[in-house]
Amino acid sequence: MSTAGHNSVAADELRLLVERIERLEEEKKGIADDIKDIYTEAKARGYVNKVLREIVRIRKQDKDARREFEGILDVYKSALGLDLI
Repeated sequence: MSTAGHNSVAADELRLLVERIERLEEEKKGIADDIKDIYTEAKARGYVNKVLREIVRIRKQDKDARREFEGILDVYKSALGLDLI
């Protein structure tokens, strides 16, 4: 196999990989813009975006991990006199 042919194949493969990454980056930007639009709509309807983002973050968590985190958070808040209930 000649070096020139091998380099050509590698260059084509590299170009295709880069083009796939670029397409996905464009899609990612489009999705990010769509999410931003939804948060703008939510704000216009009176929702608090900071709280919505926290809800989305919480819903991504495993239920057991979330319970453990909330339990530890409650202990820390209580120790600092921040428990409001």
